[in-house]
Amino acid sequence: QVQLVESGGGLVQPGGSLRLSCAASGFTFSSHTMNWHRQAPGKERELVATFTSFGSTNYADSVKGRFTISRDNAKSTVYLQMNSLKPEDTAVYYCNVRKWGTDYWGQGTQVTVSS
Repeated sequence: QVQLVESGGGLVQPGGSLRLSCAASGFTFSSHTMNWHRQAPGKERELVATFTSFGSTNYADSVKGRFTISRDNAKSTVYLQMNSLKPEDTAVYYCNVRKWGTDYWGQGTQVTVSS
């Protein structure tokens, strides 16, 4: 079955950096688009970054120039490098894959940006 396990969250000061990882299993990783979403308290979940199986990437306007999504198909892992973090980046971050029309999610990892 599909499993997604995020790691790398934590508490960081404004301007700091974090690198999130999502280890995937249960599907052909290299053939699927991988996404990072986030959900802040009291807000809807939003798409942050996408890495397609063809090698293209897309970002939400709010993170462009600060976040970088990457993937290692040999390790079935997708990453989110987050730089110049702001308090408004505080959220639970989830990785996501859609397989045969069904969305799968990890358990999420908390990112808190605060001084």
